[in-house]
This record gives sequence, structure tokens and C-alpha cells, in this order.
Amino acid sequence: MEAKNNKKTIWAWCMFDWANQSYNMVITSTIFPAYFVYVTTNNPQKTDIVSFFGHKYVNTVLSNYILGLSYLIVAVLLPILTSIADYRGNKRLYLQLFTWLGSLACAGLYFFRQESPLEIPMICFGLASIGYCGGFVFYNSYLPQIATVDQQDAVSAKGFIYGYVGSIVVQLICFLVVLKPEYFGIKEVNYLPARISFLIVFFWWIGFSFIAFRILPKGTPNAGSHNYNVLTGGFKELAKVFGKIKKMPLLKRFLSAFFFYSVGVQTIMLVAANFAAKELHMPDDDLITIILIIQVVAVLGAVIASKASAKYGNTKALVGLVAVWTMVCCSVYFVTNEWQFAIAAVVVGVVMGGVQSLSRSTYSKYLPENIPDTASYFSFYDVTEKLSIVVGLFCFGFVESMTHEMRDSALALDCFFAVGLILLIVLLVAENKVVKQPATVSA
Repeated sequence: MEAKNNKKTIWAWCMFDWANQSYNMVITSTIFPAYFVYVTTNNPQKTDIVSFFGHKYVNTVLSNYILGLSYLIVAVLLPILTSIADYRGNKRLYLQLFTWLGSLACAGLYFFRQESPLEIPMICFGLASIGYCGGFVFYNSYLPQIATVDQQDAVSAKGFIYGYVGSIVVQLICFLVVLKPEYFGIKEVNYLPARISFLIVFFWWIGFSFIAFRILPKGTPNAGSHNYNVLTGGFKELAKVFGKIKKMPLLKRFLSAFFFYSVGVQTIMLVAANFAAKELHMPDDDLITIILIIQVVAVLGAVIASKASAKYGNTKALVGLVAVWTMVCCSVYFVTNEWQFAIAAVVVGVVMGGVQSLSRSTYSKYLPENIPDTASYFSFYDVTEKLSIVVGLFCFGFVESMTHEMRDSALALDCFFAVGLILLIVLLVAENKVVKQPATVSA
């Protein structure tokens, strides 16, 4: 087994985040959401109602449902795939497969024009999401394999920092293509600059991922039985992991809190651009600028969170971050102009990187030491996160479909933040009653 804390391996791991965050920035956060809202509302009827396989939906509700369904599919598939990865020791292969799926789906969005039926573009949109979040479970599972416990906070934060910086670079490239197409000799035909940005994501995502594909270890086989069923083994493995988690009080409390605050965190990040484009009618250039600012301050947030966790402990740092998230989510109800949105977005940027980085490293610290492969444990973590996103997106979309107000949906999400914050405080109290730190908890 390769020695931990190898600088080259950690760099390759971070470069995967550098690569795949291009999807997160362009497809879920800026250009595609704005493009989708504009294309689906710029019609003779001037309505936001769209048709999808013969059914009528509010445009943003449809996109939320598609995303929610994609995360649900991943939550169902991952136990099977991580089971195979554990058994054969080839999790790097699945990292590659999901990356190709997601990046090629982004390339397929190039053919999404205003006159196009929505079925094919939205299927590509969903497949891109599956490729992105499906690959992340295998990516995350490398953390305890490549870094020792005392280095996992810093390495996790470093991965997110690479991701944020990479997303900024690719967004600036797309920003120039969309806003200054004449610099590249592009004529405005069928919103060509926006569609070219989807191709840029494809090349960026798959291109830089090859660094990780070449350097990261393949995985460690764990073929304990020749009668092992890879289709049901993953679910059985999750059941075993769940059985072990039930005997680990602190980890059990952390995962409960993680589920609830992730409903809010992940959903807000996925719907923020739709909110700005639809509710505030924010121009594309202003929206892209604000999202870029979020990514810049998120780098600072990840660094601050890493230092705060070293000084105060992971749980105290998470309590502070989720408390800020709770207040920001509540404030969204009162946002009515670009300046208010920008201020809220900057605050979100600071806490966004921190809460994601610390959540991953905190879970990693709670894991039993010296396990042969971490894919199954991180499968449980990622299934928890994906299910929280499904709940968040369907809740957000359902409330909007009932009230036709995205602000009401934000208030509904704030309830999940509040529950997550309370559960984190309960965890903090429980930690203070035990001598062992999270890193020394055993199965």
C-alpha cells in the first residue's frame, strides 16, 4: 500500500477537484441556469411554464426535479458500484467512468437551442449531475487512504481550494466567451457563446482529470468470498456500516446533523443562480461576477475553517458555520435587489467552503482506523448527502410549485438548517462528556 501524505498523490487528488468543479460553476451555478431560465421564458406567451414529456412544469421546478432525480439515481447506484469497487479494488475505474459520463453530457448541452424540445437537453443535464456527484464518492474515499488523520483537515481543505481556484479560472474563460464573443471571432447565432461554454467544461473536466487517473492508486481488492454478490453486496455492506455506526454514538450524531444541514447547504448552492435569474432578473454578467466572488471568498473560507478546526475542534467550527448558514438562509426571504443578493452571496461563499471541507474531514476522522478500503464507508456518507439533496430539491420545488414564490422555499429550507444546528450542538455536548477524540473512535 502506498505511503500516506505523498505530495504527488495529494496533488493529483486535488487536481481532480480542480477539474470537476468546472461543472459545478458553469452548469449548476452560472451560465447554464441563466441560459435555461432565459430560453424557457423568452417565448411568445412570456410564461415560465414548460412541457416535458407531455407534462407541464414551472421551468425552475423542472430543473430542480431533474437534479433531485439524478441524485436519487446516484444514491441507489452507489452501493452497488462501491461494492464492486471494494471487491475488485478498482475504484479508480469508476472515478473515470463517472467523469466521462458527466463531461460528455456537458458536451451534449451544446446542442440545446431555444427551439429545441426540452427532453434531450434535460436528460443531458441530469446525466451531467450523475457523472459529477457519482464520481465524488470515489474521489472522497481516497482521503483517508492518502492522508494521515492529523493531515486530513488540511488535505480536505486543499482539495476544495484547488476546486474553487480551478472553477474561477474556467469561469473567467467562459465569461470572456459569453460576454466578449467578438474577441474569438464568434458571431451571436442561437446563443452560441453560452453553448460553447458547455463544450469548454467538457474539455476542462476530462482533460485535467487525467492527472488523477494516472497518479491516484487503483484501490485495494477486498475479495473475501468467491460467492460474493456484487449487486446486493453493496447494500449489505451499507447495512454493516450502519450497524457499526449505531455503536459509535458520536459518529451517529454527526451523520444525523450532517443530513439536515446538508439539505440546506447543497440545495441553496444548486438553486441560487435560478433565484437570481428568475426572482431578481439579474443580468448574466452581474450573476457571473457575483458567483466568481463567491468562489474567491470560498477559498479564504476553506482556509479559515481549517485553522478554526485546528484551534477549536471540528464540531465547534461546524456549529459556527451552520449558525451563519441558518441566518443567511432566513435572510433570503427578504432579498429583493442585486446588492442584497451580493452581500448574502459573499457570506455564503465564506461559509460554503468551510462547511463542505470540515464535514468531509470530520467524517473521515470518525472512521475506524486500518480498514482495508474506505469506499463503503464513504458510500454511506455520500448516500446520506445525496438523499439530503433529493429531499432539499424536491422540497424547494414543491413549495415553489404550490406558492410560486422561491422565497417561501428558502424559508422551508431554513427549518432543516435549524434542526442540523441543534443536532450539532447536541453532538458538541456529547463530545465534551467523553475522553476520546473523534479520530480515536473505533468500530
